[in-house]
Amino acid sequence: MTPVLSVKDLGVRFRTSSFRPTFKEIIRQVSFEVHAGETVALVGESGSGKTTIGRAVLGLNEIHEGEIYFKGSRIDNFTRRERRRLADQLQVVFQDPYGSLNPALTVGQILSEPLYVSGKYSQETGMRRIRELLDRVHLPMDAAQRYPSNFSGGQRQRIAIARALALDPELIICDEPTSALDVTTQASVLDLLTEIQEASGVAYLFITHDLAVVREFSNRTLVLKNGAIVEEGDSRSVCDTPQHPYTQALVAAAPVPDPRVQRARRSSQLTV
Repeated sequence: MTPVLSVKDLGVRFRTSSFRPTFKEIIRQVSFEVHAGETVALVGESGSGKTTIGRAVLGLNEIHEGEIYFKGSRIDNFTRRERRRLADQLQVVFQDPYGSLNPALTVGQILSEPLYVSGKYSQETGMRRIRELLDRVHLPMDAAQRYPSNFSGGQRQRIAIARALALDPELIICDEPTSALDVTTQASVLDLLTEIQEASGVAYLFITHDLAVVREFSNRTLVLKNGAIVEEGDSRSVCDTPQHPYTQALVAAAPVPDPRVQRARRSSQLTV
């Protein structure tokens, strides 16, 4: 079966000087696939390159080598117009729900924008779709008349998820979608994403630094260090029996409730 997303030998570099053509390589020879209904996690510390990969898939970062395919069609060379046509199938949920929502618009206006821009909805069918989206993310119908500032962080993230779902995408890139939330709210948002995936078959590319989340939420995990994949596999295997010293260090650094267990685990792991 053709994967929803296929990344082949991806390379991304950034210019480091405005005077001479010098570059810093950020991503090196990264390859992976995401299939329908699957969650693939990109895990690593800050600066590992995981968000850069997500931005490259979205067309927000230019690549200097490799290829990116969406449902079998190459998209890394798409024009802006072609990218806009792809928006109904490829969406994103960002880390900061408040920063990604226009505070001057009501929730109804935020959700209606992609519907009407697509040209697929009239005012009547658009209003019906907004009600469906609010119901899908478990928000009350009167939320459409309120502004983002009237909601908690977890509720704002639900609004951002509803917007991403507006046109029934086949892939959603989730860029640290729970890192700004408390533990209880994180769990409810992850449960919601799981529920949506089971009902719709949408695929997730899940970008995070939290291995505890990855173990329970994703099917497969790719561990990034300095822009390269150092370990990949089934999420539980990667988290429970990490093979690479870097992954072992990440697992050791992940917090556990018992401080004695935490100290013992860290002392038993290799140093990167």
